[in-house]
Amino acid sequence: MLYKLDFTVEYDTSMQQQGLLGVWAEEAEAALGAKSAGVVVDLWKVVGERKVLAIVDVETPDDLDRILFDLPIMQKMGHFVQVDVKSLRRYEDFAADVKERLGRV
Repeated sequence: MLYKLDFTVEYDTSMQQQGLLGVWAEEAEAALGAKSAGVVVDLWKVVGERKVLAIVDVETPDDLDRILFDLPIMQKMGHFVQVDVKSLRRYEDFAADVKERLGRV
């Protein structure tokens, strides 16, 4: 199953930018490893914001939940990370469904 993940990362006033960058560097290493493994289809960093977009391909929602709990950024500062999750449908499957439905009319 494909999912679109929108990560918004905040940090509290007691954390210096260097601390945030250290956690983010660890997260980047894990994310790029997951991309090499094929779990992450692709990743983007939103320019000028503390936001990352990811498309991931996992078997079940349970797998995605486990992965999210294990991310370095979630383990170290999860209370400052908001993740918006959307399930995705391949457009080719949608187009085939539309074509079939047109034939029923």
